Amino acid sequence: MDKKPSQPSAPSAQTLARFAEITGAQYALTSPEDMSGYLSEWRDKFTGNAAMVLRPANTTHVSEILKLANETNTKIVPQAGNTGLVGAQIPFETGHEVVLSLSRLNKIRDIDALDNTMIAEAGCILQKVQEAASDVERLYPMRIGSQGTCQIGGNLGSNAGGIATLAYGNARDLVLGLEVVLADGRIWNGLNRLRKNNTGYDLKNLFIGAEGTLGVITAAALKLYPKPMDRQVAIAGLADTNAAITLLALARSRMGNGVSGFELLPRFGIEMVAKHTDFRDPMETAYPWYVLFEITGGNAPDSLRPVITEILEQAFTQGIVEDAALAASEAQADRFWLMREQLTEVQKHEGGSVKHDVSVPVSSVPDLISRGLKVLEQIMPECRPLPYGHAGDGNIHFNITQPEGMDKQAFLDRWDDLSEPIIDITLDLGGSISAEHGIGRLKRDMMPRIKSPVELNMMQDLKVLFDPNNILNPGKVLPARHD
Repeated sequence: MDKKPSQPSAPSAQTLARFAEITGAQYALTSPEDMSGYLSEWRDKFTGNAAMVLRPANTTHVSEILKLANETNTKIVPQAGNTGLVGAQIPFETGHEVVLSLSRLNKIRDIDALDNTMIAEAGCILQKVQEAASDVERLYPMRIGSQGTCQIGGNLGSNAGGIATLAYGNARDLVLGLEVVLADGRIWNGLNRLRKNNTGYDLKNLFIGAEGTLGVITAAALKLYPKPMDRQVAIAGLADTNAAITLLALARSRMGNGVSGFELLPRFGIEMVAKHTDFRDPMETAYPWYVLFEITGGNAPDSLRPVITEILEQAFTQGIVEDAALAASEAQADRFWLMREQLTEVQKHEGGSVKHDVSVPVSSVPDLISRGLKVLEQIMPECRPLPYGHAGDGNIHFNITQPEGMDKQAFLDRWDDLSEPIIDITLDLGGSISAEHGIGRLKRDMMPRIKSPVELNMMQDLKVLFDPNNILNPGKVLPARHD
C-alpha cells in the first residue's frame, strides 16, 4: 500500500551546516541515537531515516529553516508530538529528508478568560493546554487518549477528533486563527480571535487537516468554553449496538449537546483492559456491548445527577439498557474514562492489529458493525474483531486483533485482505475512511478511490500553489498527479 515518492537528493553537508546555524548545533541532531525517537511512531508500523532533525525555538527559526529548504530543495517533514497513526510525521527510508520538530515551540502566549480564547504554540502538549484553561475556570474540550504527549500542532495538522467531538466538534471547530510559516519562509500571522470574520476565503482551514503539506502551523488561537459546573458519567451494559444508538437518542433528547461523550465498547475490549491493567468491571454480569457516556453542564455540582438517573431509568423501562453503573465520584468517573483511554494502548499486548478509523452516519453504526463482523467471520473466523469508539458522532475504530497463537507478521501480511471489506462497507454506507487520524502514508493511495478527479485536482493545485517546489511533507496525503 505504501509507495515511496520520487527520491529526493540528499542535502549537502554545507546545507546541513547552514540549518544547524539557525537552531544552534545542539538542536540540529544528526546521530542515529539522537534522531531515533523522531524516526518511528509508537506502533512501529512506520520507521524512516533522516539527514537531520531540527528543533527550532521559535517561529523565526521555522521561517529561516523553510526559506533555506526552499532555496536548496530540501524536503521537510513537520513533526509535533509524534503520536500520529497514519505515518504523516515519519520521514521515508531514503534518509534524504529533514525532520522539523515543533516541540520547543511550547509557550502559551496568552489566555483571555473574558474572550474565551487562548493562543498556544504548536509544541504545547494538549494536556498542558487543558490544564492552563482549567486554571482560569475555562475548558479546552479536546480529549484524546494521547493527550499527555500529543501536541497542538499535530492535533491541528491532522484535524484530530476525540471523545468530545459530538459536543464541541473536531480540532477545526476549536480554532479561531493560526500563525503559519509558508514553504518559502513567509509568515502568515492570522492569529485573530474573532468569532465572526466574514472577509473572504477562510485560509486557516486550508492548513488544518493538511498534515504539514501546505505550511507549518506554529501557533493557534483556540476557543475556550466556560468550565461545566457538573459532570455525570455512567457505563451501561447493552444487548446489541442498536440499543446504543437508541440510548444516544434518548440522552440527547434530554441534554442536547450536554451529552459530551458517548463511547461504544464490545465485551472483548472490556476484557482486554481488565487483563492488562488494574481496571475491574463495574458490573457483575457480562454484556455483549457497553456504552460509556457523560453529560455535562448544570448550575451546581451534582445538579445533573437526577437527570442522568432519569435517563437510565427510562432506558431500563424501555428495555434499552440491561444494567448500568453510575460513577459515584469524580475519581470514579475518571476511572471509567481511563478504562476507555487504556483500550488504545493495551491492544499492543494482544499482538498484531489491523486498524480502521472510519465514520458513517450515526444511524448506520449498527449496520457497519454487523456487516463488518459477518465478513470477517468469512475471511478469518479465528480473528478477534474490536469495533469500538465514538458512536455519538459515527466514528468507529473497527480494529481487528490477530488470532491467539498466530504469528504476528503472518497476520499483518493479511492487512489488505482484512481491511478492504471494512472500507467497502464504510463507503457503501456513505462513510469516510478517515474520521480523525488523517491520511498520511497509510491511506494516501486510497485517495483516488474516495475523491473525485475534480476534488483531487483542486487539492493538487493547492499543493502546487502553496508549495511549488514540493518541499513540505512530500509523498503524504496526495498521490502523484497523472494528468
